[in-house]
Amino acid sequence: MGAIAKVIRDKLTDAFQPTRLEVVDDSARHHGHAGATEGGESHFNVLIEAEAFAGTAKVARQRMVYSTLSEELAGPVHALSVRALAPGEA
Repeated sequence: MGAIAKVIRDKLTDAFQPTRLEVVDDSARHHGHAGATEGGESHFNVLIEAEAFAGTAKVARQRMVYSTLSEELAGPVHALSVRALAPGEA
């Protein structure tokens, strides 16, 4: 796991105490595209399941995650795909 992926994992864990968290560096698939960096860690897919998302709309959940990762999104992370679920959702 790269340094940026670890920061993403740590910040999301601290903020949401997820029951499930997957952070996938998808940068290799974007090689040569805008925002892709030579060393990777520019494009990520995140799946997070946490009680904090229960009763919250999909857009609000994504905003919660984006807010938590605002520093990374302003710097090294070019793209972040988020799937945020409440426990028991598929």
